[in-house]
Amino acid sequence: MKRRSFVGGAFAGASITGAFAAPQNVKAGDIPVTTFGKTGVKVSVIAQGGARMDLHPDVPSAAAHVRRMYDLGVTYFDCARSYWNGRSEEAYGIGLQGIRKNVFLTTKSMKRTAKEAEEELALSLRLLKTDHLDLWQMHSIENQGDIEKILAPGGAMEAFEAAKKAGKCRFIGFTGHFDPEAHAALLKAYGKWDTVMMPVHAADHAYLSFEKSALPVAAELGVGVQAIKVFGKAFLLRSLSPTECLKYVLSQPGVHVAICGAGTQGQMEDNIRTVQNFRKMTPEQIADVRKRALVGSGVYSGTTMEYWKKKA
Repeated sequence: MKRRSFVGGAFAGASITGAFAAPQNVKAGDIPVTTFGKTGVKVSVIAQGGARMDLHPDVPSAAAHVRRMYDLGVTYFDCARSYWNGRSEEAYGIGLQGIRKNVFLTTKSMKRTAKEAEEELALSLRLLKTDHLDLWQMHSIENQGDIEKILAPGGAMEAFEAAKKAGKCRFIGFTGHFDPEAHAALLKAYGKWDTVMMPVHAADHAYLSFEKSALPVAAELGVGVQAIKVFGKAFLLRSLSPTECLKYVLSQPGVHVAICGAGTQGQMEDNIRTVQNFRKMTPEQIADVRKRALVGSGVYSGTTMEYWKKKA
């Protein structure tokens, strides 16, 4: 289930710009871009995910990885205050020094009150070494209770709107992987979302499908969509190739960016090669990939694979 790895402990503590050998067969900067929904901003179709920074032994090593991803041509960097207990933001801040203006930088907050969210944003900006985010997101929306909290007087939405007005973030969005109906409900409850993040992958359609319930709503509203769980937390790699997983996701109507939790140079190089030669899958190819994602290799059994979704 593990994807190939180029990077080992030999790079721990290495300098940011010299930590990785030159890539082979990947042309830096040659990554397709797309218009990110109604934001109108051009972004790369793949992004470095911040959740996997914890695969590195320490912050300097993770920062070196971040800088190498930029050198490979990645310009979209996803993060969250909660990732690696804040060290992911720290690694991003170090790794993106001097090139901040060249990237689309995001982070997320799980705080549900305006006061807590505002305080967390200040910390995130300090660690990321920037005066603004391109995208600030409400993290891990799960249910109606979350929706009511953030939209209530004194709720996190007040901090998000104030941050956007003050120029501390360009766009606002929300994320989650628990319940597609909650996603659809929040998209409809607040009409000013710029983006949304949700699971989209080849087995999603089998149980509590975001692809069926939430993605069409986002597409109708013109909201920028970031896909997560692209490789099904590696479960899908039992029966599909990484290339098939990524092509499937980017072939879905409404998806703009695939967040790839690449912890190694080799993994991201694979992703870059895939999108450099990308052509949308045909309906027949999509049907074949969906079928193989569910049968034949023990990939999917009830909710065993998609443990991040709510239980029926």
